[in-house]
Amino acid sequence: MRRSVSTTSALLVWASLACFAEAEPRSWEPLLRGYGVKDERVIRAMERVRRADFLPKGIQSLEYEDRPLLIGYSQTTSQPSLIAMMIAALELKPGCSVLEVGTGSGYQTALLGELCQKVASIEIIPPLAERAAARLRELGYKNINVKAGDGYLGWPEQAPFDGIVVSASAPKVPAPLVAQLKPGGRMIIPIGEEHFGQLLLVIKQADGGYTSERTLPVSFVPMTGDQAERDRRK
Repeated sequence: MRRSVSTTSALLVWASLACFAEAEPRSWEPLLRGYGVKDERVIRAMERVRRADFLPKGIQSLEYEDRPLLIGYSQTTSQPSLIAMMIAALELKPGCSVLEVGTGSGYQTALLGELCQKVASIEIIPPLAERAAARLRELGYKNINVKAGDGYLGWPEQAPFDGIVVSASAPKVPAPLVAQLKPGGRMIIPIGEEHFGQLLLVIKQADGGYTSERTLPVSFVPMTGDQAERDRRK
């Protein structure tokens, strides 16, 4: 006698397969190469680190959407393509030391941890710093130090750095961050207002000065803290 599969059973099987497919890691590589990211180390790091590991539970299914996502405390994590482009601009080499201003969820921090020997990360919102630090520890990152503080001032005790990535918009290039770069070191930082700014690539010169090049128009939350506010009022 033939047995038929009910519509309900078929839908349950389909739903199970769909959930399994959603749980499987996808590849960022085609998207990143489309945006001009050529650094193989950055692409491999993006493949190894799961964005979902750093997202609130209610939105973990959105990890492969290339757009900013809310992470709490009126903050967002940037779209992965922009994160990859910013990190690639630093041209980080194995054994490097890097400073991140704006830990946020810890996702970009983990990517930097895959690329560098030492990562120092500063987050001005203490609960975000604590949450990201705990998550990074859970995932086994031992080369990353996170603290709550004013990233505009950098982290002199951890300096000098081969690269600095800033994830909030500053009114101008912060002098303390330039001072903490090694000669030849690079910083990528959004400069401008909250809803209109430009990514600036800063390269420190041997004499302590720097050159700068505007790259992409971007929109970032403004950098906060006493010194940033003073510079913004000038």
